[in-house]
Amino acid sequence: MSHFDKVRDYLMELNYSIIREDKTNQVFVIESLEDGIQNVLIGIADPILIIEQYLFDLTANVGEVSHKLLMKNRDIVHGAFVMDEDGKKVIFRDTLQVESLDLNELDGSLTSLSLLLSEYSDEIIRFSKN
Repeated sequence: MSHFDKVRDYLMELNYSIIREDKTNQVFVIESLEDGIQNVLIGIADPILIIEQYLFDLTANVGEVSHKLLMKNRDIVHGAFVMDEDGKKVIFRDTLQVESLDLNELDGSLTSLSLLLSEYSDEIIRFSKN
């Protein structure tokens, strides 16, 4: 079974809606609205699986917001807050080894994102409005 098919099977078993999939580019876009997850990008770049969720644009109070996000990274079980190459977008990102990926590992990363969004949503909304 290919990595792509394995990841698709895991996503289906975890009851995520696959909004888009592109086998050629090894990419999925998923959501689970009840878990607060929307437009999560999952890409396979062998040997890793990349999970990314765009959160907000960083426009003001860059130092303060960056400081708070770095502090919050310590509490995140899987993944972390990161910035894009331009330092303008804040993204949740996690990477996993695709060769040894199992259902529990993928579930743990996506659950970590869901928990982060539910527990830290007020701050994320506040940061996005600055």
